[in-house]
Amino acid sequence: MNNSIHRDIESVEGMYLAPASSTPLALPTALPDEVSGLLQRMFRDPRVLKPEERSTIVAHLTSAVELEPHVPEIRVLLGMALSVDLQVQEAMEQLRESTRQAPDCYIAQLKFGELLMRLRICDQAAEHTQRAAELATNDIQADLARRQATTIRTMRREGIERSTFGRMFPAWMIPASRKSRKAAKQQNSLPVPAGSR
Repeated sequence: MNNSIHRDIESVEGMYLAPASSTPLALPTALPDEVSGLLQRMFRDPRVLKPEERSTIVAHLTSAVELEPHVPEIRVLLGMALSVDLQVQEAMEQLRESTRQAPDCYIAQLKFGELLMRLRICDQAAEHTQRAAELATNDIQADLARRQATTIRTMRREGIERSTFGRMFPAWMIPASRKSRKAAKQQNSLPVPAGSR
């Protein structure tokens, strides 16, 4: 039982490591054990971290990026930590830079797509998620990308995508499909008088 759990953890950890052909990841030596433990807690459940713990992770990962600016995986970790710390703009910049540095990095594409999805920027999220799916080298990676792509398709279908039509344009300029969707939602939410059925 214990050995199977250990093998499962190793296979999941292997998913995040850089390919053998790339620069070796020097993260374990760059981070103290305390910060490594905080990172593990962040991956388990980011909501349990206190603000000062999130700040500690961000500070150490920022210095790690300064030490190893050419390793995109460290930027991805920093972007994830910034996102957990609700510093969305900075997270977006780090993840964008990681995908620019290494367009063939699976985890950079997947996590940038995830952040864009959470921000409801579905077109770009779908592009990065598709790229991550193409880069997947094992079943776990492929499944993560597939699930994220499914969520993005659902968001598009349900109209959850971020839109500025309503704020930028007058009503007569909004596409008919958006108007009819909005009208249908309002129609369904109106109370029905008791004697009308």
